[in-house]
Amino acid sequence: MNKKLFTSLPVLLAIAVLSSCQQEKAQDNPEAISSASIKAHIAVLANDSLQGRRPFTEGETRTVNYLSAQFKEMGMAPGNNGSYIQKVPMVEITSTPSENMEITGGKTNITLKATKDFVAFSRREQDSVQLKNSPLVFAGFGIVAPEYQWNDYKNLDVKGKTVIVLVSDPGFKSDDKTVFRGDTMTYYGRWTYKFEEAARQGAAGVIIVHQTDAASYGWSVITNSNTGARLYLQQKDKHASRCKLEGWMTEEAATKLLASAGITGDIRAYARKKEFKAVSLNANVTVGLKNKLKYNTSQNVIATIKGTKRPDEYIIYTAHWDHFGIGPKINGDSIYNGAVDNASGVATMLSIAKAFQNAKEKPERSVIFLAVTGEEQGLLGSEYYASNPVYPLNKTVANLNMDALGDYGKTKDISIKGKGQNEVEDYIVAEIEKDKLYAVGDQRPSAGSYYRSDHFNFAKVGVPAVDIGNGIDSYENGKEWGAAQKKIYNDKNYHQPSDSYTDAFNADGIAQVANILFNVGYKLSNETTFPAWKKGSEFKAVRDKSLSK
Repeated sequence: MNKKLFTSLPVLLAIAVLSSCQQEKAQDNPEAISSASIKAHIAVLANDSLQGRRPFTEGETRTVNYLSAQFKEMGMAPGNNGSYIQKVPMVEITSTPSENMEITGGKTNITLKATKDFVAFSRREQDSVQLKNSPLVFAGFGIVAPEYQWNDYKNLDVKGKTVIVLVSDPGFKSDDKTVFRGDTMTYYGRWTYKFEEAARQGAAGVIIVHQTDAASYGWSVITNSNTGARLYLQQKDKHASRCKLEGWMTEEAATKLLASAGITGDIRAYARKKEFKAVSLNANVTVGLKNKLKYNTSQNVIATIKGTKRPDEYIIYTAHWDHFGIGPKINGDSIYNGAVDNASGVATMLSIAKAFQNAKEKPERSVIFLAVTGEEQGLLGSEYYASNPVYPLNKTVANLNMDALGDYGKTKDISIKGKGQNEVEDYIVAEIEKDKLYAVGDQRPSAGSYYRSDHFNFAKVGVPAVDIGNGIDSYENGKEWGAAQKKIYNDKNYHQPSDSYTDAFNADGIAQVANILFNVGYKLSNETTFPAWKKGSEFKAVRDKSLSK
């Protein structure tokens, strides 16, 4: 926990404003964004008084009030028809699985323990869900991808059955760049896709096999993220179209299960074979869930600067304000403050908004600042906005997203997630080359970073979207040290209570990214052209169709 527990919000607001004002007076260039101004916001957003910023809690109320107050104080106009708020209807489902998952009918009966061996949940809005003697099928990677000539469900009827599928896609560690995209994950490798496809196929249940290297995070992240209350956007069919049960199992549990059906050795290599066909495991699964339902409305926060010449064209900056709230206690701390993920991004966005307000020449296009809810629950706030846009998508020039920026100082390289996707990155490259910096793609391409934050929902509806972050080539300590800092965060602090703020927090690299994003957005806001998706991008067709209307 932070040293000063539960400091009152008014005091925090005063501290943030004072620090920001003092920093502005010290700057020769009022458009520059300082690390001190960013730290002032992070100190508030990651303070224990905001209770980990989970939607549907007092932490949400305090966070949204802080963001609205900051935009208002800057003189930013409300971004949603006179309001800073876009309401996002959600349902909170707390799924409690039965203590045991029983697998029977095979050579040996297997009992798996909740949390230790598996996690299970349901987005169906009903009091209880039961899988009883549901036949188990190993469906490889659980992918149907015509463009890659891949179909794990070919000639397979899974209605009423439960599919076991592997995380990631066949390209991961295949040593063959022609298999999907090699080690660069496609959307087919994301857990969200696996659940969606199993539902399209009519499966009763879907369980993903967790592997740390393929998932890019350990089992503790799975348990922290998938136990207790989960949030979903409300749907008219109450999610009846989704599988009864969704979940994960450990690699150890899956190895035991698959071995009982004669599948041994490297299960990824087995499922990667061109001739792979889904395998009935000759076993059935029984597991139940009890659901507690709570309906409520969360909030996106929107502010705008109206363009001076083309106010009906828009640049949208995004960052998610939410984190995990109060959860399982680790090393005596139960508040998941999310200082890096994503107080850093929200603080950056607020600082960029201030820089636009301070600019001597106001932007010709309108600039929108959108702090979204529910990212940690599956990119919910940005999904809702993309489905219910306040500003026309075919008039939205670009989306610049910021998420989990590094607290280890300035770097000589800047990471562009999904590098090669669209022309917005060309603006970024041109900007950073002025300072003799260089651009790199995803530092962990197998993690599928381009599909894991809010820019993805803009990309899906055709808006050219980017998410950039610090590289690893530290100015002061070099690449090896920078890579180690990334690894330490991912292994020890990601989605843990230890992602917290102290005065030692180094925001110099965050300010570096903030200034890049401000300069790129400012340039885009004063142009007349629209950046496009590059040839081969899976998002190009929907944009072309959108702009033709």
